Amino acid sequence: MGALHQKIWLITGTSSGFGKRLVVSVLARGDCVIATARNIEKLKAIFPAAERSRLHLLQLDVSDSPEVVQQRMKEALSVWGRIDVVVNNAGYGVKAVLEEGGSLAALTQFQTNIFGVLNVTNSVLPHMRERRSGTIVIIGSRSAWRPEVSPAGFYAASKAAVHAIGETYASELRPFGIRVLIVAPGAFRTEGVHAYPATIHNHVPAYDAAREAGMARFAAIAGHERGDPAKAMELLVDVVKGEGRAAGRDWPLWLVLGRDAYTDVRAKCNRILKTMDAWEDVATDLEFSDCEQL
Repeated sequence: MGALHQKIWLITGTSSGFGKRLVVSVLARGDCVIATARNIEKLKAIFPAAERSRLHLLQLDVSDSPEVVQQRMKEALSVWGRIDVVVNNAGYGVKAVLEEGGSLAALTQFQTNIFGVLNVTNSVLPHMRERRSGTIVIIGSRSAWRPEVSPAGFYAASKAAVHAIGETYASELRPFGIRVLIVAPGAFRTEGVHAYPATIHNHVPAYDAAREAGMARFAAIAGHERGDPAKAMELLVDVVKGEGRAAGRDWPLWLVLGRDAYTDVRAKCNRILKTMDAWEDVATDLEFSDCEQL
């Protein structure tokens, strides 16, 4: 592959899950990858030295301070002199009933899933704006459309927030030639995604039965998801590079992945539209009358 067509990817959270598969897919296309994770020794064990001519491993905890993240991104930019694609993949899912987790659980969840995305992205944007080129990918979740599924409310809220942030980035960065892609996967068979125990900062016995049922439901899903994460990441690379199944298609702001995600997103949209139709006559008749304006 010629140097002009070779992309430099920075991918967070590459020691497992989507991130690990995405590194493999990107390298197979001939591109270069800066793969990050909190534990660099784990990355060294996953990716043999033989693969590292186009792979650079970098320690990064996205929940660190903006200053620390900025320094890591400076190191990343020095590897090959540029970054073409940033994939905000690092994240995790707090399991907590909202009343039991409280603001402390929310802050812990948001530090990684929201503030981490902001800090990583903002650290690379000056470079992309100067070059007037780049792609920002945000790995969200269909859970943003299913916040009623307890005890995953904090996780759903964090993903809803980064979806909204992604849409704002898209409008703010378009004048600089920077694209944004919001990815919303359904259930895919990745490691440890449902392994986190329940977080309880304020135990409320009244929730015991519901909490235990919710945790059991997530545990039963683990290892039986129908989604193949390797296939999902192959499609993601297709979209970013405009190849394969994405060839000839317009750039999507949203990339919803998986049959279950399509079912859930459509169901939520239909419920909202149904409610709006039912209430439109009274909920839109709220303007000042002409005499009141005077």
